[in-house]
Amino acid sequence: GGAMTDPKGDRSKGPSEQDDPDLFTRIVDSDEKGVYVSGAKAHQTGCINSHWIILMPTIRLTQNDKEYAIVGAIPADVKGLTYIYGRQSCDTRVMEGGGDIDLGNAKFGGQEAMMILDRVFISWDKVFMNGEFEFASMLVERFTCYHRRSYVCKTGLGDVLIGAAATIADYNGVPNVSHIKDKIIEMTHLNETIFAAGIASSHQGHKMKSGVYLNDDMLAQVCKHNVTRFPYEISRLAQDIAGGLMVTLPSEKDFRHPEAGPM
Repeated sequence: GGAMTDPKGDRSKGPSEQDDPDLFTRIVDSDEKGVYVSGAKAHQTGCINSHWIILMPTIRLTQNDKEYAIVGAIPADVKGLTYIYGRQSCDTRVMEGGGDIDLGNAKFGGQEAMMILDRVFISWDKVFMNGEFEFASMLVERFTCYHRRSYVCKTGLGDVLIGAAATIADYNGVPNVSHIKDKIIEMTHLNETIFAAGIASSHQGHKMKSGVYLNDDMLAQVCKHNVTRFPYEISRLAQDIAGGLMVTLPSEKDFRHPEAGPM
């Protein structure tokens, strides 16, 4: 897991200027074996599924922020690390006992959590930045370049949603109605536009001195920008096609209820 995002607090102030020093992850102590860090990391998608977490700075740092210039790898179950599990809109349906319809991916569902670090130990052999604040900005830029290109994964979700919308149109008996076809075409257009930017970013990648390839930064930002807009429009069009049933549908528990189900 790549743990970059800190809570940040007052965005007009740097890490060392915050009223609460733990709003950014920082080194609080060190000895001959390694360093100890405290703070928090927010929006950590997939962290519960990870074996290792790599802690990184989240913004450009200055001389005054040296204690926040830490990059290190920790086991996901390290002492002093607490996960505050995030909430999603359909959590209660998942917990109601639905087996097929309401669970989504029943075995490998995604999640987000906040990670609270309280004097978490990192051994020296797992420390990759230790006070070199001048490199924090470059690290953030390169990480986000890879990460924002990786948002092309959202098009897989788009494919599923487009297929579901087309299936609902079939169920409703309107697959050949012109405005329905136009909406499905527009959904596909938006989804493939996200995909195209991500693939183009990789194709335009260049080899750096280390031998590692870095994808095109501008196209990676475009990919991310598209993801902040297009999936919502794709979802809106899916709701247009499906109608109100998509948001007011009874739960799987109701469908399987001995009395309500048959009705």
